[in-house]
Amino acid sequence: MLRRIDLRASDLAPAALVDVLPRATLDVEAAMAQVLPIIEDVRARGGAALRDLAERFDGVRPEHLRVPAQALAEALEGLDPQVREALELSIAHNRAGHTAQLPTERDTEILPGGHVRQRWVPVSRVGLYVPGGLAVYPSSVVMNVVAAQVAGVRSLAVASPPQQAFGGLPHPTILAACALLGVEEVYAVGGAQAVGMLAHGAAGEEGTPDGAQLCAPVDVVTGPGNIFVAAAKRAVMGRVGIDAEAGTTEIAVLADAGADPRYVAADLISQAEHDPAAASVLVTDSPDLADAVDAEIERQAAATTHAERVRTALSGPQSGTVLVTDLEQGIAVCDAYGAEHLEIQTADAAAVAERIRNAGAIFVGPYSPVPLGDYLAGSNHVLPTGGTARFASGLSVMAFLKPVQVIEYDAAALRKVAGPLRALAVSEDLPAHADAVDLRLA
Repeated sequence: MLRRIDLRASDLAPAALVDVLPRATLDVEAAMAQVLPIIEDVRARGGAALRDLAERFDGVRPEHLRVPAQALAEALEGLDPQVREALELSIAHNRAGHTAQLPTERDTEILPGGHVRQRWVPVSRVGLYVPGGLAVYPSSVVMNVVAAQVAGVRSLAVASPPQQAFGGLPHPTILAACALLGVEEVYAVGGAQAVGMLAHGAAGEEGTPDGAQLCAPVDVVTGPGNIFVAAAKRAVMGRVGIDAEAGTTEIAVLADAGADPRYVAADLISQAEHDPAAASVLVTDSPDLADAVDAEIERQAAATTHAERVRTALSGPQSGTVLVTDLEQGIAVCDAYGAEHLEIQTADAAAVAERIRNAGAIFVGPYSPVPLGDYLAGSNHVLPTGGTARFASGLSVMAFLKPVQVIEYDAAALRKVAGPLRALAVSEDLPAHADAVDLRLA
């Protein structure tokens, strides 16, 4: 089912490796042509456009674009107790993991009387997107909301697609997760139109429960989604901050002959379950392990609930087994690939993990599978895809914090640097800069 790419006889540079490795093809630029009119329509017509677009893309015309408080309360009341307990555990673990990310403010005395202080200021308002589609993602509510709340953001809006089966509201489990987290502003809006609404704000539609102002604009938009959500985020970047252009999910497993093929196969299947376009890649120096994983995939995939989706993903060009000469080449391949999720199932896995530079999140050893990170590890599952882990990172409190430098010098400290400052200002032909200092010291 997994195609094979044999690199054992090659010695490719990182840039050349990128070209031969399996990868989902996402043409965000092409999708931009489709989402720009959608964003403009939302900006111009507000709630009316959002209802038209919901009817077009989601098959339902919501009565309530903003989810009523009663619907949130009812969803929480009707939540399966076991699911509630699991969500509460996920929230607690993620609060602990994200609290550890908070940076420390520092005051540095550059010279006596001259100080630079580093502050970290949360943005005022954020828009958090939770996808719908083939699965329900209350875990994405947790990942987005907890990171923003720990960062200190005071105003949060969550958007998730309206569901025909639930009267035009988002899935009840999504609503229940929002209620558990104390989020009161939730919208039944999906796709590129949700990103447009959050970035530009949206006026209400006359004759509906919306009111004059449906949604106020936000400062930052985060959350995973399909290629159209990614394209919409690119389109509004600059007007608002974004976390990343997250695309279809992907996993890479770096494994040696000692890895358990059952575990490797199960983890590749678990990501393929997300989407027919999901990418699952095995990197190994053991042809015997590759054969055993293939056999396990055939056995396990036949028994899994979403067998057809899994088979489509695993047999697609975005998935495959990469045979390497040794662990050194395997590490080079993984760094070139820059997986969203990278599992290390090798001898001395922790030491190998320390040598990886490019990955959204690294899962070390046989008992740290990716699904742990999806739900309960205490890490965030909103991660960079498509090789962007070379320069991007997963969602964290830093997506919602701004570093602000505070400079405070007294007269004596200013006098001490006045001469060098004048020399630099004059050298740049900006003498008024120096004059602004000298005036204070005259």
